[in-house]
Formats: sequence, C-alpha cells, structure tokens
Amino acid sequence: MSGRLAGRTALVTGASQGLGVEIARAYLQEGARIVICARSEDKLRATETELAPLGEVHAHAADVASPDAVEALVAFAVDRLGGLDVLVNNAGVYGPKGAIDEVDWAEWAKAIEINLMGSVLPARFALPHLRRADHGKVVQLSGGGATSPMPFLSAYAASKAAVIRFVETLAGEVAGDGIDVNAIAPGALNTRMLDEVIEAGPEAVGEGFYAKAVQQRDSGGTPLTRGAELAVYLGSRQSDGITGRLLSAVWDPWEDLERHAADLDGSDIYTLRRIIPSERGQSWGERA
Repeated sequence: MSGRLAGRTALVTGASQGLGVEIARAYLQEGARIVICARSEDKLRATETELAPLGEVHAHAADVASPDAVEALVAFAVDRLGGLDVLVNNAGVYGPKGAIDEVDWAEWAKAIEINLMGSVLPARFALPHLRRADHGKVVQLSGGGATSPMPFLSAYAASKAAVIRFVETLAGEVAGDGIDVNAIAPGALNTRMLDEVIEAGPEAVGEGFYAKAVQQRDSGGTPLTRGAELAVYLGSRQSDGITGRLLSAVWDPWEDLERHAADLDGSDIYTLRRIIPSERGQSWGERA
C-alpha cells in the first residue's frame, strides 16, 4: 500500500470512539497495519468492523491501567502485526468533576491510573519492540490540563501534566535508541468527554468552564481530523528526529516541522517549562 505509513505497524489505545477512531482510520488510510484497543469489547468490535474495509485492523480489549492486561495487549499486537513501529496512547478520561475535597477519592485515583499509568504502561511494554523497529515512535495524546490549571477537574489536569513530563523524560531516555516520543494537544474536541462536562453542569465544573463547553458544543469544536493528521505525521518517517515535544494540532505549524529539527534540538521550544519574572518584564526575583 502507498501512504506515509505504508509498511508501518501501530497500536492505538482508546480507539473505540472519538479521536481514537479517527486516528485509527487515518493510520489505515495512510497504509499502516494496526491493532486497536479499548475497555469496551462491544464498542471495540463495532469499530473493528467499521474500519476493516480500509485495511488490516485487529481489536483487543484491555484496561490500559492494568500491567498484566497491557503486557498481553502488546504481545497480541506484536504477534498479529509481526512487530511494532508506532504506539499511539489515546486512552483517557476526565475523571470526577468537583472540588478536590468533595469528589469521590476512588474515582480520582482511578482517573490518575487511566491517564498516567495507562500511558506509561503501554510505553514500558512497547519499548523493546520499538527499539527493534526502523525508527520507533510513541505518540501521546494530551489535553488542556497539561498546560493550564483546570479547577474542579483536578485529576485530569494533574495526570495530563504528569503525562507530558513523562513524554519529555522518556524522550531523553530513548534518545540513543532511534525512538521519537511526542505529545499532541488536539484542540477543543466535541466528544463524549465534552458531553460529560455539560451533563455535570456548572455546579460541578464551574461556571466559566461550563460556559466554554457549551460554546464549544454549539460552534462545532476542532475537527477530529486535525489531531489525527498530526498523529500520522508523528508516526511517520517524515518526523524522524523530532522528539520530546508537545505540539498543538491547531496552532503549531507542524506540517513540515522536520525543516526546523536542528532548531528544536537542545531547545525548550514546545516543552513545559517554568517562567521567571524577567521573561515577563519584571526586574525582581533574581539573585545578584
């Protein structure tokens, strides 16, 4: 098959609905052979049937927060595909909505497990196979919680910030292994997660965030295809050498970012960092 991902194999988590399905579709259209994963067996099988006319796709239900389940998932992917070139970590949840001293603690901890452990574990088990690939890739989906506070969605915000620091850290660990590790901020998507926010109401998520969610719903939000296109770019050989970055699918000029790989190398462009007073025009806060 032709396409930017022709000959490549990929595992896509959280692929039974929303952005995960769109990424899986884009990967197949670009020539990849894929395994899709989600917790819901029924939804996953329906997605497999929907995508099958586009190319080779295999479904395997798994809880990405379970080490045993993820180990079995990666083994399944390698067995079916004959190896693994790309890991796309898309599985994620908002978690409980409300003040930290009022939300259910078990739900809060579970959200951390899904969002953070559900990203670390697939990477952990996929790495030996990605090292054997011809330039392996880890593509991590992020969200607004990675770069901005999100009152009343603390589990989501904390876990997403942690995921981005993990991406940057892992990129450093595997720098000599020919593996690129990057994250995607896909934009304001009209998916089930938006529906959850609107259903929870302003009492749970705050008046401001609720109003933004309603406005996003009514405006149509960011097309899912935009994040999927960036996921294809980061999974392809076109992006070789770009690593440790958080890229906005909407705002960043990523389509030919490889032209600026030398500028990115060793820089803090597209990374999380601490701002000091002088960078905001202030003269205080620095030792003489």
